Amino acid sequence: MKKLIFAAACLLALNASAAMTVNDDDGKPVTVQKPALRVISLAPHVTEMVYAAGGGERLVAAVEYSDYPEAAKRLPRVGSNRQIDMERVAALKPDLIVVWMHGSSERQIDQIRALGIPIFHSEPKKLDDIASNLQRIGKLMGTEAVAEPAAAALRARLAALSAQYASRSPVRMFYQFWNKPLYTLNGDHIISDAARICGAQNVFARLKVTAPVVDVEAVLQEDPEAIISGSTAADGGLDMWQATPGMTAVKRGNLFRVDGNLLNRSGPRMIDGAAALCEKLELARQHRKGA
Repeated sequence: MKKLIFAAACLLALNASAAMTVNDDDGKPVTVQKPALRVISLAPHVTEMVYAAGGGERLVAAVEYSDYPEAAKRLPRVGSNRQIDMERVAALKPDLIVVWMHGSSERQIDQIRALGIPIFHSEPKKLDDIASNLQRIGKLMGTEAVAEPAAAALRARLAALSAQYASRSPVRMFYQFWNKPLYTLNGDHIISDAARICGAQNVFARLKVTAPVVDVEAVLQEDPEAIISGSTAADGGLDMWQATPGMTAVKRGNLFRVDGNLLNRSGPRMIDGAAALCEKLELARQHRKGA
């Protein structure tokens, strides 16, 4: 009998030592009793994050637009980032769900919590938070051997970008997230952090809404030196500005498109997007010579 009690105690101790806890981007503790083997991603950037952290084979489902890397296109879908098929989520028996609160319905997230499934909220606010997400998600999956060096590589690239561009003369930039209606992003958004690293200033950083709608007149009043579009449209939605030839960005030929799949998703590839943004803004500086 004593042997059985001792064995049970050892088993409990082993299970306790296997439990892992990290804080998510809300600062809330997320605990898994053992490395997560069945993971559901509820945002495209999260899907990229899980693959980069070494957990691609553990993904059992994702949402629409989870199209990178190539293997992600073959994952079963459990809805969009706004409407989740709760029955399908439950049927897949995940042991970890990684969500993006701005896209996912708060009501549905509460329903997932009611199922007792651990939830990690991924919402990077700064570029360096992407590396931190990688590390924490990797820890929950037990894939630190992949996640840690991947995070270190991202931080090294980010440091190199900052060293190259952060001290350059500022470029006043309007970021055009979408053109119909005309959406931009304020200073709290992670893209504004990318702009800061590139030595740029978001002309609408002061606005309180994260993704506000602005009008053409407001942009004209700010008279940005460069307009950056992250739209996936072929022309980036930039043709509309040809009707305002007096704007500095138009006069100097500073209407630039950056691949929105890189810059609008706060996953590992956003460092590539930030590098592309920095290159466009450097062109704007060079165009000053001919002004």
